[in-house]
Amino acid sequence: MCGIVGAVAERNVVPILMEGLRRLEYRGYDSAGIAIVDNNAMARVRRLGKVQELQNALDVDPVRGSIGISHTRWATHGAPSEANAHPHTSQDSIAIVHNGIIENYEELRDDLKSQGYEFGSETDTEVVVHRIHHHLKKTGDLMTAVRATVAELEGAYALAVLSAAEPDKLILARAGCPVVVGLGIGENFVASDVAALLPVTRKFMFLEEGDIAVVERTQVTIYDEKGGEVARPVKESELTADAAERGQFRHYMQKEIHEQAAAVARTLEERIAGGKVLDAAFGPDAIDALDKTRGVHIVACGTSYHAGLVARYWIEQLCRIPCTVEIASEYRYRSPVVPVDTLFVTISQSGETADTLAALRAAKEAGYVSTLTICNVPESSMVRESDLVMMTRAGPEIGVASTKAFTTQLAALALLTILLARRNGLEEKQERALVAQLSELPGLIEQVLALDTAIETLAEHFVDKHHALFLGRGVQNPVAMEGALKLKEISYIHAEAYAAGELKHGPLALVDEDMPVVAVAPDDELLEKLKSNLQEVRARGGELYVFADPRVQFGDRVGIHTMRMPALIQDFQAPILYTIPLQLLAYHVAVLKGTDVDQPRNLAKSVTVE
Repeated sequence: MCGIVGAVAERNVVPILMEGLRRLEYRGYDSAGIAIVDNNAMARVRRLGKVQELQNALDVDPVRGSIGISHTRWATHGAPSEANAHPHTSQDSIAIVHNGIIENYEELRDDLKSQGYEFGSETDTEVVVHRIHHHLKKTGDLMTAVRATVAELEGAYALAVLSAAEPDKLILARAGCPVVVGLGIGENFVASDVAALLPVTRKFMFLEEGDIAVVERTQVTIYDEKGGEVARPVKESELTADAAERGQFRHYMQKEIHEQAAAVARTLEERIAGGKVLDAAFGPDAIDALDKTRGVHIVACGTSYHAGLVARYWIEQLCRIPCTVEIASEYRYRSPVVPVDTLFVTISQSGETADTLAALRAAKEAGYVSTLTICNVPESSMVRESDLVMMTRAGPEIGVASTKAFTTQLAALALLTILLARRNGLEEKQERALVAQLSELPGLIEQVLALDTAIETLAEHFVDKHHALFLGRGVQNPVAMEGALKLKEISYIHAEAYAAGELKHGPLALVDEDMPVVAVAPDDELLEKLKSNLQEVRARGGELYVFADPRVQFGDRVGIHTMRMPALIQDFQAPILYTIPLQLLAYHVAVLKGTDVDQPRNLAKSVTVE
């Protein structure tokens, strides 16, 4: 969630830090700050609000130096305020920035207060910097003080530490939150996300759990949790510095919606050929694991959870093996019974989602046949720690409300379904038909995107509403859930989704002319059931907005607004294609309401704390 950027160089690092923070704005934050050491003196500037507020302050009263750290904060301990913003300092000589949560901070705070330390914030982070100062008085060495401090911490953290007394180095520490080192020539950098550093380097080292690193201008030294010096591999990112630019689009979310045809094509590229899914699509080690798989357990959060729910329908229908789907934060705190030969699947855009990552780590000790991660970030923790990996190749997704990550996750899950179905009786002819459906997706997505202008007009009906209901049946129920999530995330309209057959079990009590009801209605085996459910809505005065197959007739009636989707959408295609107009609807409603589309309030892109 929060963003860390640091640098040590011969040149002034302030522009590097500020550009890095701008590139992390998509993660969600409420304040920003920077700390610089120059001539053994520390300067710190913090501001509530956007990075631009911090830049405005620096324009008025500039700071400069060849080493520094910076941060964008998303409030956990303490309300959004300048006093709670990072970096936090101790005695104006040590500064730190911190992602994560320190669970035993109250105990440590009480001990520090008894020693005379004063606190200027409500944060758990300030405890850490005072604790480092406390140990530094005893040891005289910053690295040793940081190691002594992290040994006392309980929780999750990524730390970057700067000292005026040792102005040639940054100290990093990682436990549960990602942090990377960017390698330059005569200069080095640190960040919580490679995107922050792409203007200055493409070469990165990723700290592993328990690592502590000393980052200097000409070298990086890493120690593992046992204190031994270790070498971490250097990886070159495939992303370019302009990969996360908006281009011609007004918002990142709009851009990412319109990138979905190309993104899905990349997901399928080199993984299907000759009417088949290639066995190596999930890596050379996948074949043995898939051969043994007799059940699937999917764990994810938010939008990724909805993708898993769609996959459950596919896997159980086509593979005839059981599939369970669970929210990661719930999985962590129960004792699941693992059926023999069950494949554990995690889904995450960032690969750093704290609850999902913790679930993956627990699953590796629970007796699953293998662990598989479907992810969009090749350098992420889940990718590195999972047995098997499927990269979605969606490209950078900056908007907090996930769009292309979701549709590419569905494409990846479709590939997984076909490979599992092949091992459970799927005939070659059936596989060719399913692969043909996937191959048609990019073109069909472009057809759906052509509805953009019509959906923009439809969005005007929602601007003055406070509640909305989304309905779907069967595999479209998770699509309705995703549509409701998108609307509530970015327009702040309260939206809920229900399986349409559940209307009579409570939701009908809410239906009136002030609650728009959105339905997805492909021409499938549940269509007639859905039509009956929608008539129940009209009978109560509800206004219907239906995204439907051209062959589906609702009659030309007042109170029913029908948006025609492309014809002949097949089973694999429908969840992906019917998601897109719901994304567009949410986007245009948010624009009309004037909300912050890309950075909605109270939300963060990568949820790296519990």
